[in-house]
Amino acid sequence: MRQDRAIRTRKLILENMASLFNEVGYDAATIAALVERTGLTRGALYFHFASKEDMARAVLDEAVTREGLSPQAFKLQEWVDLGLLLAHRLPREPILRAAVRLAVDPKARRLFGTRWPDWVTVGHELLGEAKENGELLAHADPAAVSRAVVGAWTGVQLVTEVLEEKLDLSQEIAGLYQLLLPSIVTPVVLAKLDLSPYRAERLLRENDGQQAPEQE
Repeated sequence: MRQDRAIRTRKLILENMASLFNEVGYDAATIAALVERTGLTRGALYFHFASKEDMARAVLDEAVTREGLSPQAFKLQEWVDLGLLLAHRLPREPILRAAVRLAVDPKARRLFGTRWPDWVTVGHELLGEAKENGELLAHADPAAVSRAVVGAWTGVQLVTEVLEEKLDLSQEIAGLYQLLLPSIVTPVVLAKLDLSPYRAERLLRENDGQQAPEQE
């Protein structure tokens, strides 16, 4: 019970600090504001995190996630699913949004780096398996494709966030894949991929159903 409470408190701290990073940026986010927002004492905060810097590192550590991902017939579908899942979750989860915000904040990036290289590595691995399975066209280099799509994905997210139109990130990212994939995927595999902007929501719902405890 005590361990569960500690886990919940840590998550509460991290989500609220992430929200501050999103709202005011890394520099302006303060421990005083976090104390006011959470209602916790400084001692309680420092029990879980030694400093604001530690909180920023913890936010970035949460950034590379495969939550909701499940094995598929094609490795390319798993790669696409990863991007669609992130697009669905990011507007709803302050920690993921804060990881992007920290990555584009010059000071935070100098201090902590980013998790973009990790996302490139994850994509490279999935695309490498797809290439071995004959799912990619001959000219498509897994490393180059992964770098390009991580950059494009991030750009779409940042632009979508600041445009006046109320654009849906899942739809925009699905559109990105619909534009890019015909140039790198074999026609047979492309015809069988699900690029729907609603796919991530279905995957998460199915995953929740699989993890639900059995009723006695």
